[in-house]
Amino acid sequence: MAEHHTGPIETGAPMDYKEHEKTYNGFLLVARVGSAIIAALLIAMTAGFFGHAGLFGGFLIFVVLSIVGAFLAR
Repeated sequence: MAEHHTGPIETGAPMDYKEHEKTYNGFLLVARVGSAIIAALLIAMTAGFFGHAGLFGGFLIFVVLSIVGAFLAR
């Protein structure tokens, strides 16, 4: 009925810690750059809709802040 095993619970393949760290660092980079782009989008929308920047001014602000934010997030 029930099987009783002795020994370690994890008997799968050994962990590749180097690859794990690489994946985790990539995830953190995407999260930081994505957050910077979202913040740039919100600031540009505020400038375009409520300020006197207009559509092209808001787009220009978005592009500039996205580049600066992505550079600083690295």
